[in-house]
Amino acid sequence: MSTVYLIPCWLDEQVTAPLPAYLLDAVKQCSVFFVENERSARRYLKALWKEMVIDDYEWYPIHKAEEEVKVVFNAALRAGHTIGLISEAGCPGIADPGQILTEAAHQAGAIVRPLVGPSSILLALMASGLNGQQFRFSGYLPVDSAGRTKALKDLEAESQRLHCTQIFIETPYRNNQLLASILATCRPATRLCVAANLTGPAEYIRTLSVGEWRQAPPPDFNKQPTIFCLLA
Repeated sequence: MSTVYLIPCWLDEQVTAPLPAYLLDAVKQCSVFFVENERSARRYLKALWKEMVIDDYEWYPIHKAEEEVKVVFNAALRAGHTIGLISEAGCPGIADPGQILTEAAHQAGAIVRPLVGPSSILLALMASGLNGQQFRFSGYLPVDSAGRTKALKDLEAESQRLHCTQIFIETPYRNNQLLASILATCRPATRLCVAANLTGPAEYIRTLSVGEWRQAPPPDFNKQPTIFCLLA
């Protein structure tokens, strides 16, 4: 029976300290890798295992041609290969590609092994001081100003009604615009955590009320991987 390892990746490139040693044991058992980005995945595994001969392994990209990828993935399962699944950062299937192939593995009766590693979503929630008993991850908010404002009002209202922490993200080059929208839209008492560059040397985590955030210019989060957590 084939085994599929869900292998977490670093959040900050070259920072391997948050990665548990047993990831390497799983990597060494794999003969085929399905990855979000082949070049960076090769670089990542080489950092974990310097002796790895990269070209001895099969590499397949996870891309938008989902049905084509599933055909190749299912063929690897039928051949009895041990497969590693790696997304670009964090944990496969958690706000990153991987769930479609994991679903296919279950349908094929393969063993699915999720491995421990850094997840920016969970790390931000852990460090926020906000409600970790009830929370929701909403992914990306609308890009247009009106849609983003409506989404923020809806998230804030739901947070207050359910006492639920709302977690969301933005493309790094639009972080500052999203933060500006939050401060313009949400109520002063609503608490907001901004967590950037998690696990890296420039890690930043701060939780303040929206009113407190408004009182002083916030840092520049442009092009920095950032998680936003909100609790009304």
